[in-house]
Amino acid sequence: MHNTKPRAVVLLSGGIDSTTTLALAQRDGFAAYALTFRYGQRHEHEIDAARRIARAFQIAGHEIIDFDLRRFGGSALTDDIAVPKDRTASEMGADIPVTYVPARNTIFLSFALAWAETLGAHDIFIGVNALDYSGYPDCRPEYIAAFQALADLATKAGVEGQGRFTIHTPLIQLSKKEIIATGRSLGVDYGLTLSCYDPAPDSAACGRCDACLLRLKGFADAGFEDPIRYQRTEQAAR
Repeated sequence: MHNTKPRAVVLLSGGIDSTTTLALAQRDGFAAYALTFRYGQRHEHEIDAARRIARAFQIAGHEIIDFDLRRFGGSALTDDIAVPKDRTASEMGADIPVTYVPARNTIFLSFALAWAETLGAHDIFIGVNALDYSGYPDCRPEYIAAFQALADLATKAGVEGQGRFTIHTPLIQLSKKEIIATGRSLGVDYGLTLSCYDPAPDSAACGRCDACLLRLKGFADAGFEDPIRYQRTEQAAR
């Protein structure tokens, strides 16, 4: 039978936010095409997580794109800069952290836009969040609005009036607690995901980086146990 669902490109990193976003895209009736990037980040484990999630969701298509931002560096995720550990919430929100990868979401969304146009899709989903976002400038609503305007100006589909692009950000005003509760209500298996910036070689999360601390707090606030493995069990029990 011909699939009449509208197509959408979903950015899938393998973490909580992108996985919940994928679940929401499917709930809303889209045929999801997931896009994952091997961009020179510190580890391969998040890509393995994205593969697991794509299989579990039985999505319409999954592409993993390779490029190397380590050639530029400038981030703890793409350079020999230590990942911050054990920071308080006030420290996380004080400034833009060294885990910020310059222009990463702009690069990711540009690839997503290119694939969407070739698929005949006008919808792109990204799991950015303006509350628990660690100060990243490319997770703010005004940034997303600017990119959506660019999408209509910079594409054949937009210029010829074949349809306006929509950048969907269903999590942008949700707390991590609300994101996790939403995913759980949709049956998301968060045991498939990984959020850690600096996991062990066996993929156990460190429990101490900003991403882990935000994740652990979100699960605690939502009243659920985080199903993934941590290197430090005392962190996972918080």
